[in-house]
Amino acid sequence: MDNYVISCCSTADLAKEHFERRNIHYVCFHYALDGKEYPDDMGQSMSFSDFYAAMRAGAETKTSQVNISEYLEYFKNFLSRGQDILHVTLSSGISGTINSARSAAAIAAEQFPGRKIVILDSLGASSGYGLMMDNLADLRDQGVSLEDARDWLEANKLRLHHWFFSTDLTYYVKGGRISKSAGMIGGLLDICPLLNMDAQGHLVPRAKVRKKSKVIREIVDRMEKFADSGLGYNGKCYISNSDCNQDAEAVAASVEERFPNLDGKVLINQVGTTIGSHTGPGTVALFFWGEPRTD
Repeated sequence: MDNYVISCCSTADLAKEHFERRNIHYVCFHYALDGKEYPDDMGQSMSFSDFYAAMRAGAETKTSQVNISEYLEYFKNFLSRGQDILHVTLSSGISGTINSARSAAAIAAEQFPGRKIVILDSLGASSGYGLMMDNLADLRDQGVSLEDARDWLEANKLRLHHWFFSTDLTYYVKGGRISKSAGMIGGLLDICPLLNMDAQGHLVPRAKVRKKSKVIREIVDRMEKFADSGLGYNGKCYISNSDCNQDAEAVAASVEERFPNLDGKVLINQVGTTIGSHTGPGTVALFFWGEPRTD
């Protein structure tokens, strides 16, 4: 079996224990809360509940991606041990981190000419990106080579569907994605925007749904429409949420009821502090394999 590691950014939003159990390595993004900087480290430096409570109390958040020097030191840790690297980044549609990773890989390749460093764009985010990494871990464990794992991801990454809804428009207004007036009207009408990720890895609004109960039903309807084999879907399904676990559990229960052939129960994860800095609390995301995403 090839001696290589599979690696990603912390924005794959799996639990630290999950990463360790599957032997998936990660490098941390950063965020600042009211000017104090922290690593995006799966709630180790600050619990998710404390982070989202601070946001609800009005704390200002900023995020920063991994820089070239951080990537270089991270990559050298494996290369110096004689290991090759397959590193998958957060979607280029929402972050420029892939450029830093590629620059660091080019420098590292000169320092370690006998080693391979492959950088891929997930065109994904949060636990959808994490679900991709889980599949790569399966392939590695089956003895698939680095090159074949790379080719599999390139051929299949657009089959990973990302659907999101939010019950709190506050952070859409703060981030400039909707106007203050639209946010006010949406709040009064109990509008829950439904979004997905397109073929370029951008988040795209798809519908404005009134009432939480209806958007929960709608997001599961989208899974029925796009999932492999429809209601016969037998793959894995992941959910992530930003401090609204009850909503995530409602979606998971609906998915498990409607799709009896799932590969195990729906796995519920936390939206990490990098992505959560932009979504705010109140977001639920649903991830599954299906027909290739289009615009």
